[in-house]
Amino acid sequence: MTKRPASIVPAVIVGLALLALAGLYFLDSAGSLPSFIPGHEAGSTHHHVKHGIAAGLLGLGCLVVAWFQTGPTARERTDVSRAH
Repeated sequence: MTKRPASIVPAVIVGLALLALAGLYFLDSAGSLPSFIPGHEAGSTHHHVKHGIAAGLLGLGCLVVAWFQTGPTARERTDVSRAH
């Protein structure tokens, strides 16, 4: 996997934002969501559980990508294994 250190911070920010959005989908009804968020339906008491699950999974995916970007490169792993 090619390491892109510059992508770590944006991936963490997007991941945390998506997790917050997932929480918003679970906690607020469709009528209480801000109008710019997909799923807003004025006057609705329905909760968008599937939207929350999708946002949560995407958020976790972004955090996993950021985590893998912080690991050692293939060259660093071979250097460490030779040292032992």
